Amino acid sequence: MMNILPCRPLVEQMAKNGIEKKVFVNRSLTLENIKCYGFDMDYTLAMYKSPDYESMGFELLRDRMVSIGYPHELLRYTYDPSFPTRGIVLDNTLGNLLKVDSNGNILVCSHGFRFLGEEDIEFYYRNKFIQRDDTDRFYILNTLFNLSETYLYACLVDFFTRCTRYTNLQKGFQHGDLFMSYRSMFQDVRDAMDFIHDTGTLKENTIKNLDKYVIKDPNIPVLLTRIKEVAKIFLATNSDYNYTEAIMKYLLESHTKPGSPKKPWRSFFDLVVVDTRKPLFFADGTVLRQVDTNTGKLRIGTYTGDLQNSTIYSGGSSDLVSDLLDVRGKDILYVGDHIFGDILKSKKRQGWKTFLVVPELTKELQVWDERKYLFEELKRLDFFLAELYKHLDSGSIDCPDISNIQTRIKVLTHRMDVSYGQMGSLLRSGYTQTLFASQLIRYADLYSSTCINLLHYPFNYLFVAPPVLMPHEAVSLSSVEVASAEQNVNNHKETVNSN
Repeated sequence: MMNILPCRPLVEQMAKNGIEKKVFVNRSLTLENIKCYGFDMDYTLAMYKSPDYESMGFELLRDRMVSIGYPHELLRYTYDPSFPTRGIVLDNTLGNLLKVDSNGNILVCSHGFRFLGEEDIEFYYRNKFIQRDDTDRFYILNTLFNLSETYLYACLVDFFTRCTRYTNLQKGFQHGDLFMSYRSMFQDVRDAMDFIHDTGTLKENTIKNLDKYVIKDPNIPVLLTRIKEVAKIFLATNSDYNYTEAIMKYLLESHTKPGSPKKPWRSFFDLVVVDTRKPLFFADGTVLRQVDTNTGKLRIGTYTGDLQNSTIYSGGSSDLVSDLLDVRGKDILYVGDHIFGDILKSKKRQGWKTFLVVPELTKELQVWDERKYLFEELKRLDFFLAELYKHLDSGSIDCPDISNIQTRIKVLTHRMDVSYGQMGSLLRSGYTQTLFASQLIRYADLYSSTCINLLHYPFNYLFVAPPVLMPHEAVSLSSVEVASAEQNVNNHKETVNSN
């Protein structure tokens, strides 16, 4: 068995690579035990250029809404990347966009582009809390594709709130005998998103402007080639064959050196499955068919044979992929960007090891490095609060006045939030982790800003998760450390006195 511990030069080199090239660990994982790597395509192998790609998606959505009857004044809106973030919860009853923690406590709330204060939030949501499992009312906008529709919905609410032709009501807008509810507006946005995907409009625009919208990283074929030397590898994407063919050719066949033979993109994979319809792919799945690569059409009947080289498959399920590749559960490391469709379902239903791609992490790390002094001040205030209450018990009558400290904490939290964007950080609000962060921690074994960062680790590497103490363990450890520190001080005093 190969030694899983890297040698000193390797460790030093990895430190030099910088934090932006790191893979972060929630649960320890040994790459030596991985027999198969699976990849999503969109926003995973195929990284789209932000904000150009989201801006194009927004314009297609906006134009579609106008074409079905929404006011032409909407055409004045342009995409602002500083506003939306992933993990936002949309309330289709009141038309609000909410950032919440894992329990449903509201951290940020906006109505259109107007951010609500604490009193307004308390008025609409008692205890500043929502029932996240009320999926009929609350919709989680968790994907990178959702960014453009999140922003479009905010534009709609902003427009109708400001437009004097419409009367603002609690659950929507009235114009004569026409009532337009927040729910129906959101359904129209969802339908518009389905339209630009189903009709191929978004894909056609992307293929026509690959250089503008898709990042061509020369390290992608390097990564896939190295992985295939040590393990099996498959591609599982919701995209259709024609789009997958165009994107993969662009990413994998355009880096051939002059005089070298051209390597077909399919040869980088042991198995390619398109039209997977994730997350259904991780449950019952759909009929597995072969794709006629000459026409792009599906062959009739269900494919029941063995794995064939250079064959493209459509549909199927994760169980069928495991059977075709002869791998199981924890043998597989699946890499994707969708916290629900890729990571949560593959982890919960199949027991696969998971790697979440979080492109926003680059900015998150940059802002954290620039603004961590604000977080340090929050920690000091928190410690000061603890000290104020430290010697109080059930017999204490007078309570300390902490209003000024609470105000300072709110100011610092707001300053941290706006450093990331209008809706704040993807992962936290002050001390509190967001719903997205809690899902990332729970379901992603590994995460990084790009899957390319796997290149910076050997394929027998042991990713070790940092130890996490429960509160009672942390307190106990702190007490031991304090006692040890006091003992060291006393020992020092005794030494000085004896001299």
